Amino acid sequence: MRIHFTNSGTKVSFLPRQVAESIPFSSDKVPEILNYFALQVNSKEAQVIRDEIGGCEEPNMEGEEKFCATSLESLIDFSVERLGQNVRVLSTDAGKKQEYTVSAKATMIGDHKAAVCHKMRYPYAVHYCHVIADTEVYEVPLVGADGTKVKAVTVCHLNTSAWSPDHMAFQVLKIKPGPAVCHFLDSDTLIWVPKKD
Repeated sequence: MRIHFTNSGTKVSFLPRQVAESIPFSSDKVPEILNYFALQVNSKEAQVIRDEIGGCEEPNMEGEEKFCATSLESLIDFSVERLGQNVRVLSTDAGKKQEYTVSAKATMIGDHKAAVCHKMRYPYAVHYCHVIADTEVYEVPLVGADGTKVKAVTVCHLNTSAWSPDHMAFQVLKIKPGPAVCHFLDSDTLIWVPKKD
């Protein structure tokens, strides 16, 4: 199986909570945001900001809790409030594009509960975090054609019946909402799971 381990493409850092909270983050404040970052209204960067904020403001799917974390502190708060303080953070190793083979049995991590935080394209680090009901997380050991070993994190959504039929997963897999959908996560996505005692 050929896998290309991707990331958001953004190499930006978190801002301290106090600074992040001083910068507006809502669609009705886009003119202020563009002014803050000295961006032209019709620029590609301005459209990315509008798109990313728009995604944060879309209604939750059934069984989903979501939050766009504009600081590391708010990302941690979101995850700990939903999973407790005894958590483990996972991410996919960044591997290069090549053929990979599953080298051992995948290991289920946690127990149907996870907070997934996807890094967004934004002028500073913002993560789209969500907790979706009926989700399993697995660590999958892979070995590349050149012998490189990587650990990939896979998420399986066990019930997709409430998802939009236009969701990209259904288009790629050529299926309708309902069945389980599993996918690898990007290397800059953070997955929070409760630690097993």
